Amino acid sequence: MVLSPEERVLHSRLAAHALHSKYDSRELTAPARKAFLDRFEREVDPDGVLEPAERRRRAGHARKAHFTRLALASSRARKKGGGDA
Repeated sequence: MVLSPEERVLHSRLAAHALHSKYDSRELTAPARKAFLDRFEREVDPDGVLEPAERRRRAGHARKAHFTRLALASSRARKKGGGDA
């Protein structure tokens, strides 16, 4: 059975609501969130030689730099696109 684009959206929305009615969203996304944050620790200390507190401190700055980079790119895209968003 082939679903129309509208039916696919409704089917997906139904599945998401059913899933979130049974589980806490934070539990569902915890493994992905941990992997995302661990990435910054590996970035600043690929050999694992830093003290844990220093690794976390540097990873926090790497994470802030990442999101600042995204904000800058978003700002430039809005400026280039005429700001209709």
